[in-house]
Amino acid sequence: MDSTQLERGTLESKDRDELTTIANALGGKPGSRARKAEIVDLILDLTGTGSNGSSPDSTGFDEEPPAEWEIEATTEEATVEEVTNEESEDASDGAEPQDDGKTDATTDQGDGEGGSDRAGNRSPGQDSGRQNQGRGQHQNRGQQGDPSDPGNRRRRRRGRERDSGPEEPWDGEPVEVSGHLDLRDEGYGFLRTSGFKPSKSDAYVSVKQVRQFSLRKGDQIVGASRPANRSEKNPALLRVDSVNGTDPEKAKGRPKFEDLTPLFPDEQLKMEIDDDPTNMTARIIDLLCPVGKGQRGMIVSPPKAGKTTIVKSIVRSIETNHPEVKLIVLLVDERPEEVTDMRRWMQRGEVVGSTFDRPSDEHTHLAEVTIERAKRMVEYGEDVVIVLDGITRLSRAYNLAVGPGTGRIMSGGLDTGALYPPKRFFGAARNVEEGGSLTILATALVDTGSKMDEVIFEEFKGTGNMEL
Repeated sequence: MDSTQLERGTLESKDRDELTTIANALGGKPGSRARKAEIVDLILDLTGTGSNGSSPDSTGFDEEPPAEWEIEATTEEATVEEVTNEESEDASDGAEPQDDGKTDATTDQGDGEGGSDRAGNRSPGQDSGRQNQGRGQHQNRGQQGDPSDPGNRRRRRRGRERDSGPEEPWDGEPVEVSGHLDLRDEGYGFLRTSGFKPSKSDAYVSVKQVRQFSLRKGDQIVGASRPANRSEKNPALLRVDSVNGTDPEKAKGRPKFEDLTPLFPDEQLKMEIDDDPTNMTARIIDLLCPVGKGQRGMIVSPPKAGKTTIVKSIVRSIETNHPEVKLIVLLVDERPEEVTDMRRWMQRGEVVGSTFDRPSDEHTHLAEVTIERAKRMVEYGEDVVIVLDGITRLSRAYNLAVGPGTGRIMSGGLDTGALYPPKRFFGAARNVEEGGSLTILATALVDTGSKMDEVIFEEFKGTGNMEL
């Protein structure tokens, strides 16, 4: 009996699945309906041992066919490579960016022939050791049910595809949506439909829409959106009907806030209410430190001295005497009951509040969105007043949110880089020559016993043009 008949007999003793695996490892692709004898002939042709008794090549299969552990290892490598290719194709088809996206690391795998060559060059001792180790790992993986096993991941993927199926284009009725645009550094953004805080109903705004309509952070947008797909978290904006109450095409030619000419305040905001002669606080403010449109003022007070009462009096006076002014009250790191009280106190203005139980990132985010919203209104020639309570706590929040910082620490543990964002916020107050104004009245704490609060007050003391 020659070697060809001996090897054919060895291959015919194996079942059809093992023969298919060997053929795939050698680079062959037997059909799904191929008979066992055809697969054996294919393996013999691939190994160079044909029916005519030709000499085998140097692949190592002239001595003996692959062992069972080599077949299992080759099958696992092919499965990992297939799953990796599927995951890479899925990652390239992503339509909407999400915060919790994770990318699986791919592993470079060798082909079947290279693995066989290396197996032929190993010593018998290494073969037996690796064989036992491979079988042990395979058994442990099967017993423990490793969730990262490629076979399990592929089965889960098939289940998801079976549940979801091919996604068809959405052809339902658009949903009307309106809110403030919150842009990200990457170019896209979200339309905040419930105030300035993120919510599940926020609509996703693509980079193409931002560039098409020259949208800016803080714009008030009215449009239509579609519901979110299974692979998305938020609804997507379909069309833009208006930007800040005007036609989207007209919004492209509006000036930038930084290009407007700042001036000193030249028009007073009257605080005294004619129908309330007993309100002496408003009368004293008009006499001692009048407030004008475009003022950058500070309300300095120790804790528990009544600054919140002064703020409420100023808010009521502006709403009563100047209904054309857009009023925004920003409460940073405040008590929850004070936020509720301010919302019930105001008549037409807007309250943006972040309580002290929220992280510092939320304080800084709300402050940035609020000031950007005010800038967009000033660009259209409107008069805006922001009452900030308070700038000391906002600076503390930036000191925590700045991260590692610049490495230069001032007295009281205040990082020098943490003062720039609140200064940029406070410095946006100005009277504009082209029309419109932005007034900011911020409270500052003194005599708290904290060195950091003293440093913050001294830094902002010279930046304002009014102090109460």
